[in-house]
Amino acid sequence: MGLKCGIIGLTNTGKTTLFNCISNTKAAITDFAYSTNKSNIGVCNVPDPRLEHINTFIKAERLIYATMDIVDIPGLAKGANHGEGIGNGFLGDVRLCDALIHVLRCFENPNLPHVEGSIDPVRDIEIIDFELQVKDLEQIERKMLKVEKAMKVGERTAKRDYEVLHKCKTHIENFENIRTLELTEEEHEVIADLLLLTEKPQLYVCNVNDEDAVNGNKYSAQVAEYLKDKNGEMLIIAGKIESEIAELEDEEERMVFLEDVGLHEAGVRKVIRSAYKLLNLISFFTVGGKENRAWTITRGMLAPQAAGAIHSDLERGFIRAEVIKYDDLVSLGSELKCKEAGKLSVEGKTYEVKDGDILHIRFNV
Repeated sequence: MGLKCGIIGLTNTGKTTLFNCISNTKAAITDFAYSTNKSNIGVCNVPDPRLEHINTFIKAERLIYATMDIVDIPGLAKGANHGEGIGNGFLGDVRLCDALIHVLRCFENPNLPHVEGSIDPVRDIEIIDFELQVKDLEQIERKMLKVEKAMKVGERTAKRDYEVLHKCKTHIENFENIRTLELTEEEHEVIADLLLLTEKPQLYVCNVNDEDAVNGNKYSAQVAEYLKDKNGEMLIIAGKIESEIAELEDEEERMVFLEDVGLHEAGVRKVIRSAYKLLNLISFFTVGGKENRAWTITRGMLAPQAAGAIHSDLERGFIRAEVIKYDDLVSLGSELKCKEAGKLSVEGKTYEVKDGDILHIRFNV
């Protein structure tokens, strides 16, 4: 799909630790502020127990999970917009992401001082928001100058465009993010080319000490209270625990470890699933033969587009899709029984693929 989820936050919050756990890579981690000067890029599998369950009914040699691109962006700093820390060069990397995971430091460690001198995750959210808002304001004002010139020569849509940009400018000047501004589809088209940073959906991840992994702490509670009226989603993870889980290769050992620390599932799996949802992505499945596979598409895609995610030839020569719902396969136990029960539908080019659909694409090229 080519959609990217960026990991952002102040320096020394645990961003790179989370990135390593998600992407199963070994990007360097240090205790020094601004020690990272480049973004790390990785790919992660999207955990989906449905694929494993499908394999109990329709056996395949291997399972291939849906994937998602993850970008670990170097720690930002207060004043990044005018060169503090590593400066604002990496805000361009943020701009190329489709959604953001904002890691917040919610743990105390005297050996790892906070760059701002104290633990205050709400303040940290506001610092990052401000830096992104300043860059967005620059983008909006730059486009407003162009639109003003277009208004002078009487371009038809220039006045409307200017009004939309002014609406966005006022919203940001009130220290609000564009994602909280209600825009019509037509209004959104005016700013779409700007790839505004504060328009991107965000998932907030509170990184806590081991003992707070289950219930959080006073710092994560502050974040929850802050986000209550902002429709923001928040998750709690303990970065150190997640790192230890990632080192265990045996699934049974992982489950025993999780049980010992009072968790039912690794926090990283929850983060990946939430990020997938944040990107407005869903999965459909193809089964049989050598592999059972999950494919990634954007919610709302039609059957030919979904076929194109598999191969461009399938979209070009699309005839129909034979569809079985995941729940029907689980309840009836096989594709044959689904067909006999009338639970296999034949869909054409206007069918909107749903999350969990099992598809057989018929095509001719």
